[in-house]
Amino acid sequence: MNLTRRRFVQLSALAAATSVAKARAGVNVLAENDKPGAEIKWDKAPCRFCGTGCHVRVGVQEGKVVAIQGDQLAEVNKGLLCVKGYHVGAILYGKDRLTQPLLRKNGKLEPISWDEAVEVIAKRIQANPKSFAMYGSGQWTIPEGYAALKLMKAGLSNNHIDANARLCMSSAVTGYLSTYGVDEPAGCYDDLDQCDVLILWGNNPAEMHPVLFSRVVDRRSRGEKITLIDMGTRRTRTTEYADHYMEFRPQSDLAIANGIAHLLIKNGTYDKDFVAKHCNFRGDTDPVSLNGQAISFDDFKKSLETYTPEYVEKISGVPAEKIRLLADLFGDRKLRITSLWCMGMNQHTRGTAINRLVHGVHLLSGHFGRPGDAPTSLTGQPSACGTVREVGTLSHGLPGGRVVANAEHRAEMEKHWNVEAGRIHPTPGHHTVLMWEKFCTPTEQGGDIDTVWVQVTNPGQSLPNLHKLFRGKKNLENKFLIVSDVYPTATTELADLILPAALWVEKNGIYGNSERRTQQWFKMVNPPGQARPDCWMTLAVARKLYDLGLPGLRDKDGKFLFRFTDDSGKEVPVWDFAHYYDTNVDRALYEDYRPLTALKHKNVAPYDELIKARGLRWPVVEQKDGSWRETKFRFSEFDDPFVKKGAEFQFYHSVTKDDRALIWFCPYEPAEEEPDKEYPFWLCTGRVLEHWHTGTMTMRVPQLNGSMPHAYLEMNPEDARERGFANGEIVIVASRRGRIKLPVWLNGRARPPRGTLFVPFFDERLLINEVTLGAVDPHSKEPDYKKCSATVCKLSEEDKLAPLAKR
Repeated sequence: MNLTRRRFVQLSALAAATSVAKARAGVNVLAENDKPGAEIKWDKAPCRFCGTGCHVRVGVQEGKVVAIQGDQLAEVNKGLLCVKGYHVGAILYGKDRLTQPLLRKNGKLEPISWDEAVEVIAKRIQANPKSFAMYGSGQWTIPEGYAALKLMKAGLSNNHIDANARLCMSSAVTGYLSTYGVDEPAGCYDDLDQCDVLILWGNNPAEMHPVLFSRVVDRRSRGEKITLIDMGTRRTRTTEYADHYMEFRPQSDLAIANGIAHLLIKNGTYDKDFVAKHCNFRGDTDPVSLNGQAISFDDFKKSLETYTPEYVEKISGVPAEKIRLLADLFGDRKLRITSLWCMGMNQHTRGTAINRLVHGVHLLSGHFGRPGDAPTSLTGQPSACGTVREVGTLSHGLPGGRVVANAEHRAEMEKHWNVEAGRIHPTPGHHTVLMWEKFCTPTEQGGDIDTVWVQVTNPGQSLPNLHKLFRGKKNLENKFLIVSDVYPTATTELADLILPAALWVEKNGIYGNSERRTQQWFKMVNPPGQARPDCWMTLAVARKLYDLGLPGLRDKDGKFLFRFTDDSGKEVPVWDFAHYYDTNVDRALYEDYRPLTALKHKNVAPYDELIKARGLRWPVVEQKDGSWRETKFRFSEFDDPFVKKGAEFQFYHSVTKDDRALIWFCPYEPAEEEPDKEYPFWLCTGRVLEHWHTGTMTMRVPQLNGSMPHAYLEMNPEDARERGFANGEIVIVASRRGRIKLPVWLNGRARPPRGTLFVPFFDERLLINEVTLGAVDPHSKEPDYKKCSATVCKLSEEDKLAPLAKR
């Protein structure tokens, strides 16, 4: 039977759940909200979940979302949605929505007014601005992230702002920056429609990005030949579609990439012309500096000599003939090759290195810059690119690719924000892991963060090594945790102040997806109770600080740092929620931000153009006729308007300032923690089809929760047999840091090899991150969730486990 793209997505959904929703002409109707006969009003929005950026049509009836449909006008998904997307409307209507501010008094959370909540935050900040931190995510909208960044870096001269995207894609960022001098993919999703070979470097798009993967399935159903190579540490549903499966030992992907490069040079099949015109070589010699050291081609060649197919096989377990197969494919210029990766390469103590190496293989072989020839990272959050990476909501960042350590960049932002010179602090703040470590450390022992405001994320579940990086806050009296969220979470358990937040189409918004596509939507329904937009919360606190006399909340002219005016120039008091929607705050913040994107040629489209479109891929440039043109392929003369005529390719922000990309040599190094006698298994964590990240939203959708109600331990049946485990038996998974109890799932969706374990992290009742490691990449500071040593035992054998390390 030929499997079409649409059928693939349908089967994925059916495998996840038998939906109790009613279906009308491809519309998923929320049965509990639907009122037959009443008019449904439709509008567009990007899906609330992953970084794919699918567009949905949202049906609203009598003030509630009642229906969801894939948007057939959207190029990203062309009318299709995954099982989560079809149920995205239901995330608004969980029975335990947070609806009023709550302050912990004498150990108990009690309702308070918004005025009191805002004043509590402002006074905490006023008392010690340098010890305040904000922690957000790639779920911040672009205006929300921009407002938070401006408050911190211009208002408080404080760089302690970071986002949970540090935990998932910062190694992709450092890989792009150190290769091309600028972040984000050169290609786009169109590469999936044009490639002859698709190589998956440790990711599982059949479940994690099913709408994108359906493009491959659809092409095959039309009789097109596309060679799919799945490289991973366990067999997944993606493997079922693969022509070649290459199972490698955790951490050894670096050796594989070096092995390909070695053969390209040895066989003389690298693209000599492309390399000579467009590339330089670099060595990873400095564990601190991102720029490394210049090396020659001969140095590069010599460094690779060790990485013969046989040597790579010894390290990785991948047969030498498979390494030769990969090199032969890359050595064939007639083919178009796309590489995709996600957390497998990024959540890695050598994440920057493996990102560099995969880019390098594409550059060395010349498989770059043509439709279908691209190395592309995917993201897991709807605006990890648009907000975190482009707005710059990281401890070292500023908007548009600027950084706080660059004096010229600071001066540009101080001028733009009309604040005095020197307002922006030149020293980067604490990255995510360090921020939470400092927050969970007593002040007298160096814990210099005393207040953290969390928006749109759940670090109490998603941080690694939770005992150290989150639970440590529990008994520290002078530490104060503020959480803005839509539901109770593992993070709100320790919160001192909880703020009820508006969700998705309960507010205006703008996201930026994995292919540089900026997407806009309007508020369609009201949030429940007193829930309010995160952006308003930030602005209200900023105004309270202004009223309290904190100097940084005034610009050079003495005016409020966040000043919004109507068409007549009269100031609109948006900090007063009664007037928040008197003007379009999103438009004002976005248009203030938009000129800043031109520095690195990331020119985003005007707000009014986004209203008309299903997203536009930057750089977006105005044409002579006044229309706006998006760019699919960066650095390629045929499509990128910033490439010089006649250059063919131009890396115009290159590290070496000569329009050349860098091909790196980075050696294989063992993992931070490997299996040993006491902890003989590799432990890997990740996601499942039905749930998104920590499950805060999806666990409250009955269809999704019913189809995957709890986390589990996936292990090899032979390992289970040796230990006497039965399918479904509750066992203990333990590391040096923690232990949890989980049911064993044998012969489930995936097939882990012997000596390996897999546990998903969506279940807040079964926190696998109490077990994970927390070691970080030296450049990106991204933790490694994909490999640590662990053991498993029966419940009756818990007393035989080694004592936990001191926390």
